[in-house]
Amino acid sequence: MSNIVNEIKSANAEYVASFGEKGLLPLPPGRQFAVLTCMDARLDPAKYAGLAEGDAHVIRNAGGRASDDAIRSLVISYKLLGTKEWFVIHHTDCGMELFDNEIMGNLLFGSLKTASVDASGWHDSNAGGGTSDGKYVNWLTFKDNAESVVEDVQRIRNNPMVPKEIPIYGYIYDCKTGQLNEVAEATEIGKAS
Repeated sequence: MSNIVNEIKSANAEYVASFGEKGLLPLPPGRQFAVLTCMDARLDPAKYAGLAEGDAHVIRNAGGRASDDAIRSLVISYKLLGTKEWFVIHHTDCGMELFDNEIMGNLLFGSLKTASVDASGWHDSNAGGGTSDGKYVNWLTFKDNAESVVEDVQRIRNNPMVPKEIPIYGYIYDCKTGQLNEVAEATEIGKAS
């Protein structure tokens, strides 16, 4: 068993010891909102958005993108669990800005080993065992952070399963300061009607 497994099991035992009334939390989020954000380990939505357990739905993926699966989760959040507002929160210094579909496809074609990056770009070990499947995936990368927030809010807003009365806000989390900065164009697009 790895050290990580042991650390997680130990942390969980401490958490269980102080779990208390959390087992009585209702299924719907108490503050009735959802956040779509990036999986980046530097982001802690509970801290930057002032959340406690049971407050909100937090949907995370690479880049915090409005993928089909993220929209699926948002629709479930509203339709079955009563959220009334949604936030799309990307962040500065996002890894999704560092590659594109072609680069990822080529890296996976070379091998399934972890790639490396330096000043000259991405490199693969080419140790074999790669796959061409990565060339057929839209990895939802981007080059302009604010533009990607606008695109995602627009994609959610235009989805026929999303009610027009749900406001959708767009923000960028600053990894250097912890501040949420509104992307006004995204919030305007996401306005409830």
